Amino acid sequence: MKEVSIEFEPAIAAAAPGLVVVRIAAEVANGPTDPELRRALEELAERVEGSYELPDINHRPGIAATRAAYKALGKEPNRYRPAQEQLMRRIVNGKGLYFIDNLVDVCNYVSIASGYAIGAFDSDKIQGDRLVLGVGRAGEPYEGIGRGLINIEGMPVYRDAAGGVGTPTSDNERTKIIADTRNLTVCVNIYGEEMPPADVARLYADLLRRYCAAGEVAVEMFRP
Repeated sequence: MKEVSIEFEPAIAAAAPGLVVVRIAAEVANGPTDPELRRALEELAERVEGSYELPDINHRPGIAATRAAYKALGKEPNRYRPAQEQLMRRIVNGKGLYFIDNLVDVCNYVSIASGYAIGAFDSDKIQGDRLVLGVGRAGEPYEGIGRGLINIEGMPVYRDAAGGVGTPTSDNERTKIIADTRNLTVCVNIYGEEMPPADVARLYADLLRRYCAAGEVAVEMFRP
């Protein structure tokens, strides 16, 4: 199992002093979305659709705090919405959820349930033994998953030794989860608390064991 450490640039500490990153690492087996996981996601989506109107979404504590961090760093969150907000809006707009595979869908389940943006990476594609959370620079190349090149200037971004791998808006194609992913690194980004960090770590670990054949799940919490 590969366990990377998390470090923070001073600008992140200044913009989000209360940030907590829950880093989860595990050896896993991926596969097509399990029918039970699909039903759980559909039930969660039904609860969300019945509980929220569009204006309510940005008031969820985890989403509101992520948006506030974007603004503090000079990024407009309405143009580059955090992923958990994107998922919530998709559900409330009646578009339903898409299903990818067990690893991605576990990530989406926890993100919707907790209100947090989550980076999920293939550990074997991470270069080096640490991720540094900093701020996107002007002209910095970044290929979002299924989105092509995106402008990450002013956006929180995890970098490994080769460059950017994850932002709250989109993870990078270079380190994305695929069918053959065997080693997983997850960063749950808690800019403002909604679900307690220990609870979100426990939920994620339980789902990895149930649907992704995880054995030992290593959890560590990092703060700026």
